[in-house]
Amino acid sequence: MKRQYSLAQLTVLGCAPPEMIYIANLTGYDFVSIRPIYMGLPGEPNYDLANNKEMFKLTKTALNETGIKVNDIELARIFDGMDVKKYEPAMEVAAELGAKGVISSIWTPNREYATEKFIELCDLANQYNLNVDFEFVTWSDLTTLKEAKELLTKANRKNVGLMVDTLHFHRSRVQLEELDSIPKEWFHFAHLCDGPADIPTDKESLIHTGRDERLYVGEGAIDIASILSRMPEDVVLSIELPHIKRVKDYGYTEHARRCIETAKKYFESNPIT
Repeated sequence: MKRQYSLAQLTVLGCAPPEMIYIANLTGYDFVSIRPIYMGLPGEPNYDLANNKEMFKLTKTALNETGIKVNDIELARIFDGMDVKKYEPAMEVAAELGAKGVISSIWTPNREYATEKFIELCDLANQYNLNVDFEFVTWSDLTTLKEAKELLTKANRKNVGLMVDTLHFHRSRVQLEELDSIPKEWFHFAHLCDGPADIPTDKESLIHTGRDERLYVGEGAIDIASILSRMPEDVVLSIELPHIKRVKDYGYTEHARRCIETAKKYFESNPIT
């Protein structure tokens, strides 16, 4: 079957959703993965579509004109003192745009609290027919596939999902065989990129690669084909590949094109079996 690709917001972070939709259409993607939950991180643009009506209108227009669809939104973080209801406007936007899921991750060491809030998030998302696709992030407070499985099992909600990012998979030292115990219905999409073999031990270096210098698929040392071979064939491949220098050298459109072209060439040489 034909693999479907999504262009993730971090790959073209400087492009607002309407622009990234047109870029996705020009460069051969099927979906976009947008970031309408503003987190206020340094240098992060604000794409809060719920409160920017003009941008929301332009986003809908771009989707209608191109036929590109929204696969998912991000990022519904679980952290101390949070109010899950604050994510509801973004979920309303996601539902109206036809998204399938919202990505979540955990940023508190209090596991009981995190589980409680994750369940609350799932129940809220369910009202909008959205899955909550959990991502274990190497520098977060829940970093492994084993911990993610425990969380989703305890949550016991029908709309949970497990979103594997190939960089975090490698850098959290997850073993391929661990994927075999994951319910297949949890896999909806995966984040695709490559990275070097060496795994930094300090948080700053982990963040630097993750946010600023991911590699094109096939350029690094991650066994991406083997990871994907343990997931269903219809998993959407969302390319999350921020690289500040390459964007500066090539521009966002050319960088997005190289992301999908290198991925397709990799899978021609490394078929997913």
